[in-house]
Amino acid sequence: MSKKHDRLERINVRDNELLIAGRKASELLEIAGGSPLYVYSRTELNDRVKELRAVMPETLKLHYAIKANPMPAVVQHMSTMLDGLDVASHKEMLVALGTGVNPETISFAGPAKQVVELRAAVSAGIIVNVESILELERLYTISDELGIKPKVALRVNPDFELKSSGMKMAGGPKQFGIDAELMPEILANLDTSKIDFKGFHIFSGSQNLKADALIEAHGKTFELAARLTELSPSQVEHVNIGGGLGIPYFPGEKTLDVMPVSENLQRLLNNRKGAFQKAEIVMELGRYFVGDAGYYLCKVTDKKISRGQTYLMTDGGLHHHLSNSGNFGQVIRKNYPVLIANRLDSDETEKVEIVGPLCTPLDIVGAKLELPKADVNDIVVVFQSGAYGATASPQNFLSHPHVRELLI
Repeated sequence: MSKKHDRLERINVRDNELLIAGRKASELLEIAGGSPLYVYSRTELNDRVKELRAVMPETLKLHYAIKANPMPAVVQHMSTMLDGLDVASHKEMLVALGTGVNPETISFAGPAKQVVELRAAVSAGIIVNVESILELERLYTISDELGIKPKVALRVNPDFELKSSGMKMAGGPKQFGIDAELMPEILANLDTSKIDFKGFHIFSGSQNLKADALIEAHGKTFELAARLTELSPSQVEHVNIGGGLGIPYFPGEKTLDVMPVSENLQRLLNNRKGAFQKAEIVMELGRYFVGDAGYYLCKVTDKKISRGQTYLMTDGGLHHHLSNSGNFGQVIRKNYPVLIANRLDSDETEKVEIVGPLCTPLDIVGAKLELPKADVNDIVVVFQSGAYGATASPQNFLSHPHVRELLI
């Protein structure tokens, strides 16, 4: 590789083979029953949560956004270390409830929620992050029909965005949340006889590696939350400020320095005034917790040279790992960190294209890589694969087998 990714400086090796959670890559394939395989390291998940807990303000609540990786075993594990769970569908809600956590620590966000989903959330006692005026009206109706007061937080589309964000979720016209300028009227007319009003969800973007951008967004988020709290018909119990903390995927990207972000959050928490002082502040993170702890393993099934270019064909590809292929939003495709897991050190290298089994030139596992010379049955590993992998990929495309998953 022309530039070595920071992630590749932090690997463990035994007998020239990658170790994940103390196991060789080849052993993990045996345990799982074959390849392709996503492996998630329990130890690395633990370490990430502990590291963030150690630097973030003690009063800040940390939630796991299940959409990043909804594997039930992963969700169960994360639920034991964090303060709550955030879901984006009925199925994720059932996974969250299955962990046994207090339903009041589960929140449900997402545009275009169906009535059946709203009724399920209300019946379960979880918090609904309301995304539209019609959704709020539907909850009033559900309250009358079920005789249960829905627990409600209003998701706000702020009039600012998270600069340098990989995915902007706010500012300007958005399908997410209710525009901030509409909030005063909505709060003035909120029918608290039919709903249990909990607070706000203010989320402006994700996958950010710039501390300055996060600090600016957090400052504006606290200002907006303070104004809305003063207009609220009852005490605001919590404000979800979203996440936004990113992880580096590509050469040249630097790991986010969370210390200045934490110091700024502590200052913002200390300087709150009025009713806003009593609100619990929640940070909701997905990718940041699980992305670095996941590995995608696939096997070389064929090797050929086409007009001078060496190709390693594998049993894995974009149908399992769409984001790695570049087809999950990259304008110019870049490689995730990729290695030959059972040939980490070799004097003999070669330039290769690593591709999957699909009948499309988009099926790229790694492009223009210089790696130790590989052969059929060798193991390719893609790092940074713990988030938006299996469930964010078109696994039924061309009807190849689905990917295996293992938490170990």
